[in-house]
Amino acid sequence: MAKNTMTLTDNRSGKSFEYNIIDGTRGPSVVDIKSFYKDSGMFTYDPGYTSTASCESKITFIDGENSELRYRGYDIADLAGKRSYLDVSYLLMMGRLPTKAESEDFDLEIRHRSFLNEGIIRLFDALPDGAHPMATMGAATTALSAFYKDHLHLEDEEEFKTMRRRILAKMPTIAAMAYRNSIGTPLIYPDVNKYFTENFLYMLRAYPGGNMKYLGGGKNDEIKQVEVDALDAILTLHADHEQNASTTTVRNVGSTEAHPYVAISSGIAALWGSAHGGANEKVMDQLRLIGDVKNVPSYIAKAKDKNDPFRLMGFGHRVYKNRDPRAETLKKLQDKLKEELNLDSKLLDIAHAVEEAALSDDYFKDRGLYPNIDFYSGVILTALKIPVAMFTPIFVIGRIPGWISQWSELKQDPTHKIARPRQLYTGN
Repeated sequence: MAKNTMTLTDNRSGKSFEYNIIDGTRGPSVVDIKSFYKDSGMFTYDPGYTSTASCESKITFIDGENSELRYRGYDIADLAGKRSYLDVSYLLMMGRLPTKAESEDFDLEIRHRSFLNEGIIRLFDALPDGAHPMATMGAATTALSAFYKDHLHLEDEEEFKTMRRRILAKMPTIAAMAYRNSIGTPLIYPDVNKYFTENFLYMLRAYPGGNMKYLGGGKNDEIKQVEVDALDAILTLHADHEQNASTTTVRNVGSTEAHPYVAISSGIAALWGSAHGGANEKVMDQLRLIGDVKNVPSYIAKAKDKNDPFRLMGFGHRVYKNRDPRAETLKKLQDKLKEELNLDSKLLDIAHAVEEAALSDDYFKDRGLYPNIDFYSGVILTALKIPVAMFTPIFVIGRIPGWISQWSELKQDPTHKIARPRQLYTGN
């Protein structure tokens, strides 16, 4: 009977080392090389950790070859747009979907936990006018650790539950206030009569007293249900994505015994980069650069020219080698919004022309360069009248249940250790 092991041989000395193979429930098996340095005196070399499993997890599964994304075993297509974002957050944090009564209780609790301590709100005043909301969100999230010091040492599931729900509830408030503070408009407090996603749109758009923007013609800019549903689906699609750069950052900081909200703040910093959470902002910048539908063919040609530094943003993905399953859902949402909100946006037309040109070109198809979540999310958020500066903060709001679930899983793993990668030294 074949052994469930792998043997590595150093051809210089002829010495061989045998390691156990561990099989998961889905995806590739792993070779357990914890003792490799002790056995061989060598490190493994894997820049970007593209072939390294850094942890064991039961939260999210990705199969990049087959365009599959699952939260706790549920296919993303069965969740986004079909279950509320709060239900999906409950699933990630608690390991199962809530019952109807649990869903209602969870929603009510999140509404009442959405208010910020006034001390945190005063922190916004210390930041300069025009500060990017991501900078303010990072600072405010770190400050939460000073207001909830008891979360540093959690001992039972109830304490974990309270900590997770608190950060989930407060992040939309932090994000909305960070934006309004950046443009010098009065801050709007949460309304406990509104659902999570509607409340966020309300805090972005409302005037003091709860009045919405007046558009003339006897109409106020009331929040439409289709807008709430669309943003809710976007948040769901961003809720977790396995061991990406920001999630790995959260786990690494968490491994040092830092406060959970400090770990979340580190995730915010990692997500801010244009190669990660800031990519949808870059998509919109590029659409504005293209400027007109008639210019699309020339930019497609530039993207195909290996001597041209121009790169088509929003196409291809580090993990998904074919289609991004999240993009499929957002494509349907984009079409629905264009119809139901009667949109006639020049940027939407340019985006559609870019999409059509790329999808019909063998250059992109042969390389698996299909539209990813960033391509559609940027266009949809623009359709929802959300400022570009808020694209990445919305990504943060959506990712909170994933980050805090990953942190909790790490902390409750009795075998976890402080993260400490090694290096290949090539200096003097």
